[in-house]
Amino acid sequence: MYICRDMNLSNKKVLVTGADGFIGSHLVETLLDEGCQVRAFVYYNSFNQWGWLDTLPAEKLKQIEIFSGDIRDPNGVRTAMKDIDVVFHLAALIAIPFSYHSPDAYIDTNIKGTLNVLQAARDLGTEKTLVTSTSEVYGTAQFVPITELHPRQPQSPYSASKIGADCIAESFYRSFNLPVTIVRPFNTYGPRQSARAVIPTIITQLLNNANSLKLGDTTPTRDLLFVKDTARAFAEIAKTDALIGEDVNISTQSEITIQNLAELIMKLTGKKAEIIQDEVRLRPEKSEVFRLFGDSEKLRKATTWLPEYTIEKGLESTIEWFKNPANLTLYKSHLYNI
Repeated sequence: MYICRDMNLSNKKVLVTGADGFIGSHLVETLLDEGCQVRAFVYYNSFNQWGWLDTLPAEKLKQIEIFSGDIRDPNGVRTAMKDIDVVFHLAALIAIPFSYHSPDAYIDTNIKGTLNVLQAARDLGTEKTLVTSTSEVYGTAQFVPITELHPRQPQSPYSASKIGADCIAESFYRSFNLPVTIVRPFNTYGPRQSARAVIPTIITQLLNNANSLKLGDTTPTRDLLFVKDTARAFAEIAKTDALIGEDVNISTQSEITIQNLAELIMKLTGKKAEIIQDEVRLRPEKSEVFRLFGDSEKLRKATTWLPEYTIEKGLESTIEWFKNPANLTLYKSHLYNI
């Protein structure tokens, strides 16, 4: 029986898997600000590249312990988790279109990778484990706002793999009393987001002065969450025991269509382009998630978290990052990135 209490993250030894990625790199910065001792699990490569962590200021990098490995390797995961108090598990394959092409890789990475983290946490007595889910597990909303009680609908292999990972995490809580929380961000965006996401797709095409803006279906709605708000929510969830054994949404409790989003970004950038539907960017009809509009009341009641960024403020910050030529040139806006 857990006693609900607040955890002071200062001086806690934490591991962030997927630390080289978009949300992971921002979370590393947030945890450094919290006073954590951060070990960053990055995907091994022979170039010794650390993903987005390579772009952090030198003074921040000096504070981070880098561990290169593969989340699919149980021995490497166990080694990385030794002497760790709190694990933030973000490592995953996330691109929906690529999951149509390579579903096996999503099962190995997202389900088996999560199992490796949970097994190690159980064996090592890790104080707390946060497993990252996604709003895609809900599929098209059957009711709004979407609470944690909404049915799961695997509308893509990616979504199915994350549902599987969530279920494994819940089973370890129920079977072994493992202190785990399933953290479910809605549509996070911001600096460093991958090229396959809609906001970088829109911004990079516009900043490269495209006359036509190539998009998929513009009718779906999304609940857009700025990455710094997402990272703060992870930290607040880790601080409380009230959410152990729970799955918890992070959302703004609002929605915007892709069409209106594109028009807003055009207004903020001062660029104009004709929106054109590119057939290759369309999901299969039964796979498209047409509405996401989240309920985050569970999170708001258990912590002090509230989103600090309006969509306009978040987009302005994101656009400014992309305007830096060193950042913009990293994105191939003329190509469709799956």
